[in-house]
Amino acid sequence: MIYLLVKGLHVVGFVSWFAGLFYIVRLFVYHVEAGERPEPDRTILRRQFEIMERRLWYAITVPAMVMTLVFGSTLAVLYVRMFGSFAEASWLHAKLALVALLLVYHWLCGDIRRQLAAGTCRWTSPRLRQWNEVATVLLVAIVMVAIFKSLFSALWGALALLALAAALGVAVKLVRAYARSKA
Repeated sequence: MIYLLVKGLHVVGFVSWFAGLFYIVRLFVYHVEAGERPEPDRTILRRQFEIMERRLWYAITVPAMVMTLVFGSTLAVLYVRMFGSFAEASWLHAKLALVALLLVYHWLCGDIRRQLAAGTCRWTSPRLRQWNEVATVLLVAIVMVAIFKSLFSALWGALALLALAAALGVAVKLVRAYARSKA
């Protein structure tokens, strides 16, 4: 029963964490695009986006990350105690490596937020849209590793990730080309 409760809280945490990460990068896109607006719209929009970004970051994204890490760590300990040794759980090693990458992504998003607030951000709107897809790739990879556990194969997992990243890259280019054709 405890295992399922911890697992449920872990899922709530990571769903909230990813929601925060997806939304904050979208806010970054709008924030950067607000810089192209005439005054006084530019100043008004930038101030509003800074408030939204700060509130989202500290009220949802960071607490959800902490919740995910606390309950995920607890879940890993319970899993190892119930099902075997940590050394034999190669899927768990892969998941932890992906979570480490997600933590780097999270930290970089925090850095972008601080740059935007300071007015020193050099990220462009298209680059931020591409950056948002990194979280999508990590989400799919983490979920698939956790679901398939014993069926996990590093080679097939890496190939699937590369295929997903390529498909997302093509999709972004198609959407951008479509948007240009409508402008």
